[in-house]
Amino acid sequence: MRKITDKLIKKFKEYLYEEEKSTATASKYICDLKKLAKYTGSQELTKKLIINYKEYLQNSGKYKTGSINSFIVAANCFFKFMGWEDLKVKTIKVQKKTFVPDNRDLSKEEYKKLVMAAEKAGKIKLAMIIQTLCAIGLRISELASVTVQSVNSGTVTVYCKGKERQILIPRQLQVKLLYYIHKNQTKNGVVFCTRNGKPIDRSNIWREMKSLCKEAGVEAEKVFPHNLRHLFAKTFYNTCNDIAKLADILGHSSIETTRIYIMTTSREYQKQLDIMGLSVGNWGMPGKRDKIRHKKITT
Repeated sequence: MRKITDKLIKKFKEYLYEEEKSTATASKYICDLKKLAKYTGSQELTKKLIINYKEYLQNSGKYKTGSINSFIVAANCFFKFMGWEDLKVKTIKVQKKTFVPDNRDLSKEEYKKLVMAAEKAGKIKLAMIIQTLCAIGLRISELASVTVQSVNSGTVTVYCKGKERQILIPRQLQVKLLYYIHKNQTKNGVVFCTRNGKPIDRSNIWREMKSLCKEAGVEAEKVFPHNLRHLFAKTFYNTCNDIAKLADILGHSSIETTRIYIMTTSREYQKQLDIMGLSVGNWGMPGKRDKIRHKKITT
């Protein structure tokens, strides 16, 4: 009988390691597979059962489409590993978004407020981490690539998803990092680490960033480590208008992925539509006598 057991999950984890999946990706796949295992229980896996699981996720109202698709991808990867190709199901097709919601768009001014709030609270390490992630455009998992040696050279070498790329450190940030290293008497190795010398856990950074929201006056929905990478991407693209170069800096294999990072907000999209002026004619437009009435209707 085809079932998901703890023994198979352990073997799948080893397989992901051998496939050189990143630690974050492997952890996500295992977590998602355990959700499927909990749903199926002691039942034998069939195509119908997996389709029912997909429908359950859609109808539960707990998950967004992107999350559901990630669960399906993890399950399909496991089925491939087991040779159970007939159990694979299709992901849900999603129309590409044309804009990012305003409540998820972190502005440069809001980013500055976060840094200043961290400094005011005496959280210098957090302030430097936020600046390093944003000014270089790093994934949080790549923060360990920032070493004393890389800061001295001004170039960070990142190894991620089987690829190597080199990123320059802005001069102003390099000066700050050198001072930070000097103050902490860090001789070599990773710049941002725990007292035990281990890289900082992403969940700790996430929580610390959230703690700054109230003091900084920034909506909590906008504040998470990966949004700093998005801000870097938008700022870089608006400066040089070179999406191919931006894709290389971010480490994207496809420019289509990079496009997600430079989407405009719904507010900016609305301005573009209004400028086009394609709503013509006079019908429906309020006259002088109708202005008050029209205002009440729209309100």
